Amino acid sequence: MADEDKTKILSKNLFPVVGIGASAGGLDAFKKLIKAIPEDSGMAYILVQHLHPDYNSSLPEILQRETNIPVHEISDNVEVKPDQIYIIPANKILVATDGILQLSPRPSKDQKNMPIDIFFSSLAEVHQSHAIGVVLSGTGIDGTLGLKNIKGQGGITFAQDPESAAYDAMPQSAINADVVDFILAPEKMPQHLLELNHTFNILPSKDQSINFMFDYIPEG
Repeated sequence: MADEDKTKILSKNLFPVVGIGASAGGLDAFKKLIKAIPEDSGMAYILVQHLHPDYNSSLPEILQRETNIPVHEISDNVEVKPDQIYIIPANKILVATDGILQLSPRPSKDQKNMPIDIFFSSLAEVHQSHAIGVVLSGTGIDGTLGLKNIKGQGGITFAQDPESAAYDAMPQSAINADVVDFILAPEKMPQHLLELNHTFNILPSKDQSINFMFDYIPEG
């Protein structure tokens, strides 16, 4: 059985975990989003990008230049902590379980590679209403199913405004599927994430539906 098909363990973490997926054109979008995140947001950020399986990514070093928040390339069984940025390494699939990030080999070349959907879906199952999914620039439809699963577990979803994306297919796919709560340029997302974090922090119980509270946060 593939790692992504195994039963996930619900996380006891009560801080939001933000999954951010991108493909073509994603580096510029990542930079703009990360540069706008304050150092003390109280959230964890996990970046999943389509990378060539034989490519040694320098993404952690590139993005660390944009922020004072610690940026880590994920090693297996990393514990998720707030105010940290985590990046999937090349040639790996990422899943979350019990607040831990687990790596597994990328599918063979004859299988469709949908790393964003796989990670978002595990994030939804494990972090439920504390899961936030963000789809940025890219070609194809990866991320749409994952955002649907996050919404299904009471989480919140973002897509990059297609007009601001170098490649609009991925965010437009999610928007067309009606699985997106907010459509924003990357640099405008952190302010809404801060509003979300305030909402999480004032919830009287982790069992209360975030969607009910979210009615008071305006779109746009």
